[in-house]
Amino acid sequence: MPNFLKISQLQCQYDEKTVLNDLNFTLDKGELAALLGPSGCGKSTLLRAIAGFEKIQNGQIEVNQTLLSSPSVSIPPEKRKIGMVFQDYALFPHLTIEQNIAYGLDKQQAKSPNKRIEKLLDLIDLSQHRTRYPHELSGGQQQRVALARALAPEPELILFDEPFSNLDADLRTRLGGEVRQILKDLNTSAILVTHDQSEAFAMADKIGVIQQGKVIQTGSANQLYHQPKSKFVAQFIGKGSFISGKAVNESTIETSLGQLNACSANGELVEGENVELLVRPEAVTIDTSSSTQATITGSAFAGGTTYFSLSVHEIELEISLGSQLDLQVGQTIPISLANGQLIAFKTSV
Repeated sequence: MPNFLKISQLQCQYDEKTVLNDLNFTLDKGELAALLGPSGCGKSTLLRAIAGFEKIQNGQIEVNQTLLSSPSVSIPPEKRKIGMVFQDYALFPHLTIEQNIAYGLDKQQAKSPNKRIEKLLDLIDLSQHRTRYPHELSGGQQQRVALARALAPEPELILFDEPFSNLDADLRTRLGGEVRQILKDLNTSAILVTHDQSEAFAMADKIGVIQQGKVIQTGSANQLYHQPKSKFVAQFIGKGSFISGKAVNESTIETSLGQLNACSANGELVEGENVELLVRPEAVTIDTSSSTQATITGSAFAGGTTYFSLSVHEIELEISLGSQLDLQVGQTIPISLANGQLIAFKTSV
């Protein structure tokens, strides 16, 4: 079955500066994707190119096997059947909630009694607030109205550009789950651009990590966290530290903490090769039988878990422990690293 959205070898420039370069990305029907990456990597430019607000210099964008963009083809934004939801909601303050949603429909659709609006009001759980104005709603409610307005014309694809950035962390996570369920109920495909990893994890079926205008890895949150293909992805997704070492064979690394077993992220390891080992906090454990002593240099409370910074043989590590453990900065604890959970990156890559 062909991909619902197919982006091939996309290149986009601003004033001769290349922002997107040979970018490839696909999305299936009903699939929800998130795009993560540092500021300036091209995330928002990619959304604007998909929506038709940016011309492209190379490659093509297809939705449902229809060519929307190429160097010689550019379907106008209003004819692409693509909706957008922005971070500032962009609701009309002088229109009621019902009128704001209806604004997304053409004049003929808006004139007749519209079951679509009724359905959307029910879907976003705001039927009882239909006659209220945006300023009378909370930030989360306003964002649901913005989503309903984007969904009203029955678009084939919805694009979210930092939609929850004005909300507090707990509301972002909760609203992300609510929006995900709404989109799944409608079998609507969507792409979310965000700086917030927890937001991406709450909403997306798959995540694309962008570096310097290219999607360098896609996968589920679990795949990106446990199977990063590059050091950049490993650093960008989740917490982790790196230990320098040298390969003894394809799975054993000699380090200042002794020999450790690891899997390679980018090709089979060769004896003598210099590598860096990714050590996630959960790969570090307290081990009373270990002779390796680590000094606690800091702590960060995170509810049921506390992250402790450790120093051992001039190496900085992090360990995640249940917050009921009362450990203090300056205290020394015996640790070991979980063999098999470590990932080796060739330093030349």
